[in-house]
Amino acid sequence: MLERARLAELPGEWTPPPMSVSSHYAAAYAQRMCSAVFIAGMDPSVARQTLGDNNALAAVAHRIKAGEPVVDRRRREVRIQAAAGPVRVARQVGSQCCVVLAEEGQPLRFVPTNVAPRVPATQTTMWPMGDRLPALRAAGHDAAKVQAALNAAFAPDDALTQAFVVTWRGQLIGERYGLGATSTTPLEGWSMGKSVVASLLGVLMQQGAYTVDQPAPIPEWQSPNDPRRNIRIRDIMQMSSGLRIRAEQDPEYAYDGRLPDHWYYYTAPNAFAYAASRPQQWAPGKIGRYRNTDPVLGSYLVRLAVERRGENYHSFPQRALFDRLGIRSAVLETDASGNFLTQGADLMSGRDWARLGNLYLQDGMWNGQRILPQGFIRFVSTPAPSWEADGRPIYGGFFWLNRDKTFPVPTDAYYMAGAGGQYTIIIPSHDLVVARLGRYAGARPGGDSLRRALSLLIEAVPAKR
Repeated sequence: MLERARLAELPGEWTPPPMSVSSHYAAAYAQRMCSAVFIAGMDPSVARQTLGDNNALAAVAHRIKAGEPVVDRRRREVRIQAAAGPVRVARQVGSQCCVVLAEEGQPLRFVPTNVAPRVPATQTTMWPMGDRLPALRAAGHDAAKVQAALNAAFAPDDALTQAFVVTWRGQLIGERYGLGATSTTPLEGWSMGKSVVASLLGVLMQQGAYTVDQPAPIPEWQSPNDPRRNIRIRDIMQMSSGLRIRAEQDPEYAYDGRLPDHWYYYTAPNAFAYAASRPQQWAPGKIGRYRNTDPVLGSYLVRLAVERRGENYHSFPQRALFDRLGIRSAVLETDASGNFLTQGADLMSGRDWARLGNLYLQDGMWNGQRILPQGFIRFVSTPAPSWEADGRPIYGGFFWLNRDKTFPVPTDAYYMAGAGGQYTIIIPSHDLVVARLGRYAGARPGGDSLRRALSLLIEAVPAKR
């Protein structure tokens, strides 16, 4: 794999992002604390404990010493003083929620807006458009084993599971919540947001704005001699654009004290502009690497298409996707320029993550309406050729694939995955969707408990005939 990438690499050098390591991680820590306290409603002490340990953000391998986070409820912001760095601030603003302010104290580069869901009354509307459940649950499954799976998902205590939701044939057959969460609490999905990007692009494709095989119309790439003009939307969704950044997930990665761009996208003042400025490392479609550049560019494509039509960008996800699925809790956070950071700054309740999973289980159909185009689910759940060429048929189109049996379920399963143990798993052969969310500090035991729970669920429901 490494040799194949080396031989395919184009001339050029990597340059680090324009932000110090300590400043970035202080800002990222402030943003995650802000989301946990002001969106998920967690007590700051619990949020701090489950984010990491001893002034650390658990989302990164290389940690910085920082001062105590200051939670300012009047201003609805969190401030962090980094060692040898500036005070970094994340503030809740409108429906865009916890935004990292620029280092220099510059004002936001967009006008925050409030976007309210337009959905039926939740308690009087039947699932899935509402939260009212039938008096009699769906028959034909082993309810005792479903209950055993729920129990397994929350054991041991240090798994820090917050939500476990199971649907079978579209019906809610089991759910449980912990750590102060409820069925309506928005919970961090981290990189499950990449699958939200896929969904928004799918909506736009169904509306005729894009096709998966067209060159990505990124304005910064349109000079006649720019090789990036050949990058297709397909390449972006398959994490195969070939753009040059560094990510800790790269097989070639070795930490040298400089900030990986993969993380910089969370605190950059304009993530879209930075992503669009990255040069080519490999020809598009040649090498697959899990890097945040591609989902950021996918989000950029969403903004370009929506604003080209004269529509409101910040309300588009709710109006075009979430309202249609009965999703009420979705929070997509932005950078200081108002760009959605749906590569990993996103929250939804366990039930709402399950609703999104069921859109895929139902081949992009919902209540008789086609929301995602025909063939789209096959595309996102088929191995990307660039990954398959490395013997890693585990990534599709902003979805992970269970071809390597990461989970004890059939290999037709594919899933949204986020750091810290966030998963929404679609298992077509058993008509199952499973959403599991938990705190980052419980990722390792939480992964083990999830596998135990999935083994029980596969025994609890029959396979499709």
